[in-house]
Amino acid sequence: MGVSGCGKSTIGRRLADAVGVHYIEGDALHSPRNIGLMAAGVPLTDADRHGWLQEVAGQLNNPTAHAQGVVVACSALKRAYRDLLRAGVPALRFVHLHGAPALLAQRLAARAGHFMPAALLQSQLDTLELPGADENAIVVGIDQPVDAIVDAVRQHL
Repeated sequence: MGVSGCGKSTIGRRLADAVGVHYIEGDALHSPRNIGLMAAGVPLTDADRHGWLQEVAGQLNNPTAHAQGVVVACSALKRAYRDLLRAGVPALRFVHLHGAPALLAQRLAARAGHFMPAALLQSQLDTLELPGADENAIVVGIDQPVDAIVDAVRQHL
């Protein structure tokens, strides 16, 4: 979990490969409407995100995901979003990829071919509710190499 540019997709794929489970790209589950809004620089509202979060929750609640495990890249910016995802999977663990706004902005500026414009970073930072201690989330800084981040997450899991 985390804001755009924190490395959710990269870390998620590498983590799934490292532990031998399926990977799901949460961005691929957005509706065409949501993608259009974001591409136009319009921040999503809670109502816009609700259907998407239900789709992510459905993927997490899939019997195959329960049996074999799954890693999902999903922003999960608010506690209410994480609670919705956790509702069907109480043991769900979140990995919050955390980084300085300047580093995130730099990454977004260098990224090509993604619908999420760098202009929406601040709205995501404003929306982000850091996981509480009772959420049992793993917090990992993104200012280190990908392999080190994946290793840190694996050690916590």
